[in-house]
Amino acid sequence: MNYPRTRKLKIVAQDPSIRKDGKILTTEIDLPAEDIAPGPSGYRVQVIDYDSSTGTHYMPKSYAPLKNGTYSDPFRKAADDAEILDDPNFHSQNVYAIVMRTLARFEFALGRRIGWGFDGHQINVAPHAFADANAFYSDRERALMFGYFRAFDERKQAEETVFSCLSHDVVAHETTHAILDGLRKRFTAPSSPEQAGFHEGFADVVALLSVFSLRDIVEFLLVGDAQAATVPSNTEPAADNSKSTAQTATPQNAILADKLDKESLRNSILFGLAKQMGQAMSGIRGQALRRSLELKPLSSPDAKPYLGQPAFEEPHRCGELLVAAILTAFLEVWEQRIKLLKEVNRGDYLSLSLVVENGAEAAAHLLTMIIRALDYTPPTDIKFGDYLSAILTADKETVPDDTKYNYRRQIREAFKSYGIEPSSEETDGAWQMVTADFKYDRTHFDSLMRDPTEVFRFIWDNRAELQIDDRAYTRVQSVRACLRITPDGFALRETVAEYVQVTTVRADELQQLFPPIGKPNKMPKDMEVTLYGGGTLIFDEYGRIKYHIVNSIFSQSKQADRIDYLWRYGYFPETRTRQNLFARMHLSRAAVFSNHFIEEEF
Repeated sequence: MNYPRTRKLKIVAQDPSIRKDGKILTTEIDLPAEDIAPGPSGYRVQVIDYDSSTGTHYMPKSYAPLKNGTYSDPFRKAADDAEILDDPNFHSQNVYAIVMRTLARFEFALGRRIGWGFDGHQINVAPHAFADANAFYSDRERALMFGYFRAFDERKQAEETVFSCLSHDVVAHETTHAILDGLRKRFTAPSSPEQAGFHEGFADVVALLSVFSLRDIVEFLLVGDAQAATVPSNTEPAADNSKSTAQTATPQNAILADKLDKESLRNSILFGLAKQMGQAMSGIRGQALRRSLELKPLSSPDAKPYLGQPAFEEPHRCGELLVAAILTAFLEVWEQRIKLLKEVNRGDYLSLSLVVENGAEAAAHLLTMIIRALDYTPPTDIKFGDYLSAILTADKETVPDDTKYNYRRQIREAFKSYGIEPSSEETDGAWQMVTADFKYDRTHFDSLMRDPTEVFRFIWDNRAELQIDDRAYTRVQSVRACLRITPDGFALRETVAEYVQVTTVRADELQQLFPPIGKPNKMPKDMEVTLYGGGTLIFDEYGRIKYHIVNSIFSQSKQADRIDYLWRYGYFPETRTRQNLFARMHLSRAAVFSNHFIEEEF
């Protein structure tokens, strides 16, 4: 028997507040096929529907086995909103499907299987974990937990229950936290506002760009936002004999061209995160939980940068800078594509499907860029400039010729408009390729591509060439072989290895290590301070090193900023104190839905 590679399951496409003809928007999505156990539970995701607030355990639904070469969806014919809102088994299917779809998107971009940030192959998902307006990822529980709460619905003029597990944005956001924790474990450790903001902003961007693959939903939302439903049935687009049939918008599939300028798209509902939770918590109909594109670019090169301002030391607020920069670049590319359609069409209306197709292609390319960039980031203490250089490098490796839509130029200009420059000093902003004369004859090629111990041997033999300080304890955390497919169909094979360095010193020793910096004011001399550093090694398919992306453990500027930040916010000296403080920082926000603290580990 030929087993199918994918299967379809129904989900809520946005969240229950977004409706068409009064009904909740749903869609069917493709997922990696597997025989789903009751839950639903599979080889990567296990839904356990237990409500800790009421002590209720909802009985899981069984899924039919493969029949006649296809898998069935028990909710395929569910059309009534009550079946979606009131059936906990549908809620379970919704989170299972979105988590699996998000994971599959990462594995496609990175060209390999991805592990979670904890021991085990399956992540637990609780769609009704507690009665609270919150949702979070916890590596200690190996789980994604989604809350629910009561709120006033202006449309119904009554209270209703808001389920965070039914928001596509929220589920994709929290899933991204879990995936990112598996890829870069130390990105969840206290370090700087930018590292905490990176986790939040990156998860937001993945959630927002992922929606564009649901093309039927984007068509509906785009038309609704443009207030230009389809062309009236008695109206035909302007005739132009030079146009082909495919380029001419039809009455059933058209949108006013002048509604597709950048500002209209920027204010679209497509770019608001978690609409239902936002309006329920703010009391404003249609208000999204976060709308990062409302954060305007700097008015001039001399304007005060956002980074460094007190307001942007809060992780969610800092993360909005990253979201705003990436989505601004996306809008520039999408608008450029729409302009080309306008030049061809030269009428009042454009084909809605072509507009959405161009948006989906731009979003897919950009989403692949930002995911692949993770492999080109340092493993500790990431800054937005590091990530920008990683994006530029990752895309340069797979798409050397970027002249058609200029994604890299748009990304760089968008980041610059928010005061973020590449960390690399290269003219194109990408990381510099290594040029030292390395020793390869003492390591085995096959082992170097998969064995952390063999990679450590390479590092030790080449520590002088790599400029790695051997005074710190060094550990290779992971070695990952990747197969990336370029847009022209060629295969790019690389191996990504990450090492982390750690050392603990007394506060009074900081003066010896960093004479211009010393210890923070009022820090006790005998307090122990742990320093972290590390690097990412990129090997080509022949085992030759291409890039060494490093945060030195004894970097004066980076360690000084990190220690000062942690001291000011009370992260020293106890881990438990740091946990409680970080949790309070999240809970202090009026619109918190991603309170996730993961205990730092080496």
